[in-house]
Amino acid sequence: MSSGLVNIAYLIAASLFIFGLKGLSHPRTAVRGNQLGALGMLLAIVITLLDQNIIGYEIIIAGVVIGGAIGVILAVRIQMTAMPELVALFNGFGGLASILVAGAALLEVSVLKGTAGAIALNAQFSISTFASGLIGAVTFWGSLVAFGKLQGKVNDGAVRYPFDQAVKIILAIIILIFGYLMVVNPDSSIPYWVMIVLASVLGILFVIPIGGADMPVVVALLNSFSGLAAAAAGFVLFNSVLIVAGTLVGASGIILTIIMCKAMNRSLTNVLFGTFTVTEGGPSADEVYGGKVKSTSAEEVAMLLEGAKRVCIVPGYGMAVAQAQHAVRELFDLLEGNGTTVEFGVHPVAGRMPGHMNVLLAEADIPYERLKDMDEINPNFKQIDVTIIIGANDVVNPVARTDPDSPIAGMPILDVDYSKTVIVIKRSLSPGFAGIPNPLFAADNALMFFGDGKKAVEDMVKCLKEEIG
Repeated sequence: MSSGLVNIAYLIAASLFIFGLKGLSHPRTAVRGNQLGALGMLLAIVITLLDQNIIGYEIIIAGVVIGGAIGVILAVRIQMTAMPELVALFNGFGGLASILVAGAALLEVSVLKGTAGAIALNAQFSISTFASGLIGAVTFWGSLVAFGKLQGKVNDGAVRYPFDQAVKIILAIIILIFGYLMVVNPDSSIPYWVMIVLASVLGILFVIPIGGADMPVVVALLNSFSGLAAAAAGFVLFNSVLIVAGTLVGASGIILTIIMCKAMNRSLTNVLFGTFTVTEGGPSADEVYGGKVKSTSAEEVAMLLEGAKRVCIVPGYGMAVAQAQHAVRELFDLLEGNGTTVEFGVHPVAGRMPGHMNVLLAEADIPYERLKDMDEINPNFKQIDVTIIIGANDVVNPVARTDPDSPIAGMPILDVDYSKTVIVIKRSLSPGFAGIPNPLFAADNALMFFGDGKKAVEDMVKCLKEEIG
């Protein structure tokens, strides 16, 4: 194919990527945005295969069949509650692909050395190969650790070891030395593979110390890393559309990471290298809860809901664990049928990945216009009759506003305590990630409904049906 036609096709594909990302910024256009992005990638792949007619199409078809089969199995078997783990794996696979692409380019150099098809050896090629392999290895192994933490197969706490920062710095310096060796000795692939091993260790050590509750930020950051690795691979292959696609993913991942950090009122360096510690001298759980917590029942909640004109439901990770989204949809339908206006207050870091709660509620076919972000719902809580919290803790803890010495001081929260009545569905009074008690649970207008999220909502639905008659 002529280079002009290829470049025009790549430009169209890149434009589709941009419009696709824009579409993904809002639930109303998310499906169309996803389709545009997929169309752009299909166009880029087809044009690349037609332009680089190097290997037999039977190998490509075999890859499509195998990859498609794996995709179908994942789509059928993976629950929506496990989306964070799946996204972490996808990030890792992107990093692994970049490692293999850069490694294959190095092998091509050695095999085709001195022939017309040989890649020109220069500093750009060596540095791009180094960057692709380094970022890809960190992404792959870091994503596997993140997957393990989300699955509960790896300690999801902040695992610290002696001199952890010093170890990572020394390891990074050694990796840079091998990168230099790649530049001065481009004919040898040994420095590359040694660097991959060291970068793999760095990827594991990079994520291991980060607590499971910080995984929304880590998943977004690893997503950015996978894009940067792909962009570096684009320089290795001299493929402009791969550079553009990788850069877009890398930039959007960084923007999302910053948004998540802002929603937690923490810096990225604090998430990656710091730790959340409880302030010495803070009130104990006994002092906050002693004699003040009022428990409730499904029958009492049903009576409150039957007379409510406006209800807000605040989902948290507890809803995901209990897989209560479909029971929540049934409660939503029942309340709407009774003339109650129901809205959902969604905090940006609720759950274990960006948009986790939105994905679960979308699976249950909750109308997207009823999902309100924090800035939109907070001014309305004083007009809400009943707020139902399902498994959320720190994101509704009022000490973020009232106690400047609290570990979560200044963290943007959902102002649920301004509601007329607050129902908190939770298994116990155990603290959230910050490790501090939540005075909301003992507030005068709060009632605790102890139990599993799904069963609690189902019991509420049953009693509400009886109440409505």
